Amino acid sequence: MKILMAGDIVGAPGRRALALTVARLKAAGRVDFVVANAENAAGGKGLTGPLAEELFAAGADVLTLGDHAWDQKELAAYLEREPRVVRPANFAPGCPGRGLTTVTGPGGEPVTVINLVGRVFMNNYDCPFRTVDALLRRETNLGRVILVDLHAEATSEKIVMGRYLDGRVSAVVGTHTHVQTSDETVLPGGTAYITDLGMTGPQGTAIGRDLQSVVQMLLTGMPAKFEVGRGDPALEGVLLDVDERTGRARAVKRLREPVATP
Repeated sequence: MKILMAGDIVGAPGRRALALTVARLKAAGRVDFVVANAENAAGGKGLTGPLAEELFAAGADVLTLGDHAWDQKELAAYLEREPRVVRPANFAPGCPGRGLTTVTGPGGEPVTVINLVGRVFMNNYDCPFRTVDALLRRETNLGRVILVDLHAEATSEKIVMGRYLDGRVSAVVGTHTHVQTSDETVLPGGTAYITDLGMTGPQGTAIGRDLQSVVQMLLTGMPAKFEVGRGDPALEGVLLDVDERTGRARAVKRLREPVATP
């Protein structure tokens, strides 16, 4: 199974980069299944139902979220009826939506996607390690292909999660920092890993935001409105080759695909 996992989609440039890149990769036979982090798809702040539908139409199969899940208040109701969008499973009990989904992949094989959020330098969420243990122990019919998006700040937390889940899931990928790392690998137990997928959005910016407004804030300490940047959009992420019979990853390849600026 050929799987694309795309880093944080930022605003309209990121949505366009995802659509154009997925269309090209699928046409070339390089991708069968697409997971993308969409927590910054709505102008850099959260996700809306209509934008989720736009991303599904562009070829995404599952969308993950993170600490900005509730920036767009309308999303809560959408999550209750759309199982293909998952928010972190270690949010407090009673939050809308779900932290895990299992959908039909290419050839009819089930593919499970789990979303988690980190705690180091983040808010006071439930423990992601105990949460994922409980999910893997309790849930049935997960299938063999299991993909984990850990939305976290600290590289150490993400590295430890990769090792912790090695051999139990097909892939552990990090999101949130918008800066792609170069440590993609298949761990000894057959789990593909990368500390951060990077960003699907405008490059040459302050992690997706207009550079000048961020510079002014840092120089003066005054509040500023951070608009989504415009130039040089690209999709960043990884391509996974997973054996659907065993759930083990055979290969992982880091990806950065620029698209033309309209």
